[in-house]
Amino acid sequence: MAVYTKTGDGGTTSLIGGQRVSKSDLRVEAYGTVDELQAHVALLGDMVAEQLQDTEVGQWLERIVCELMTVESLLAQGEGTKYIAPLAEECVLRLERQIDSMSAVLPRIDKFTIPGGSVVCSQCHVARTVCRRAERRAVEAAAEYEMDQTALRYLNRLSDWLYTFGRYLFVRLGVAEKLWIP
Repeated sequence: MAVYTKTGDGGTTSLIGGQRVSKSDLRVEAYGTVDELQAHVALLGDMVAEQLQDTEVGQWLERIVCELMTVESLLAQGEGTKYIAPLAEECVLRLERQIDSMSAVLPRIDKFTIPGGSVVCSQCHVARTVCRRAERRAVEAAAEYEMDQTALRYLNRLSDWLYTFGRYLFVRLGVAEKLWIP
């Protein structure tokens, strides 16, 4: 089977369920941004595996990549289609537990964290900012189309998780965290 179908040459694409929409549709923008986020998280996972060699942390990131595929698929469903099972609330709760666990070993700060100091920590910040954009796009699409609310909460919590994970990586790698001092 060919990778190219030529069906999108006119500027349209199919949502899950077969509905054709413009490639500029809010849902396409939302799931496309989650796709970008998924690639950044996978890259982060590869970098973390290389630097930390911690299988538990690697499993956290692998699971997030899979969950992002579910979020992406939920955002890509056409109107009235329910082919993809909703994201389990447990996914959001697990992120919260991991945030709490990582936060327990982090030093208190009273300044904003800024990227830099370590390539892997900076990649975590890239993933965090793409996650924030993905959330904005998903919320924008949800204002017009029915969206899985757990998927929206997941994106919100994941950006918090990525922020905390970036700080956690500084500690694990023994790198000084950069703080914004105006």
